[in-house]
Amino acid sequence: MKRIAVYPGSFDPLTFGHIDLIERTVGMFDELIVAIAHNIKKAGLFPVPERAEMIREMVKGYDNVSVDAFDGLLVDYVRKKGATCVVRGLRAFSDFEYEFQMALTNRKLNDSYETIFLMTHENYSFISSSLVKELIEFGGDISAFVPESVERRLKEKFYTKPG
Repeated sequence: MKRIAVYPGSFDPLTFGHIDLIERTVGMFDELIVAIAHNIKKAGLFPVPERAEMIREMVKGYDNVSVDAFDGLLVDYVRKKGATCVVRGLRAFSDFEYEFQMALTNRKLNDSYETIFLMTHENYSFISSSLVKELIEFGGDISAFVPESVERRLKEKFYTKPG
């Protein structure tokens, strides 16, 4: 049986923390799907197709990584893809409570897959997409938090005047 994992998230924008988890997970499974979730609670800075493009740029060297997007419940998406595992990253203890609650809720809805939690490398444990957006908005240096191509797109978003 093919071991398929789903790494869901908003990835708005993609950070080195996300890339760290992808790189550490890729060898554990036959296929890793980086799945961009349409989060109804958050208005996205980048449209989903652009987020997918940024992720594809960073994973082009991995034959067993694909990028996709989904609406609705993660459990339904996992079932549709035939995945056996969901990968979630933990940056700090505060992440654990939320992720634990979501994993248990999802298990109640669909117990045919496992959720694994990976600690983000300590170099990236404080990075979040929200922090990156706040830093760039106020002119902060984000080069240590996101790939150069993502930084370029963020600068275009925040510093290029329309018209």
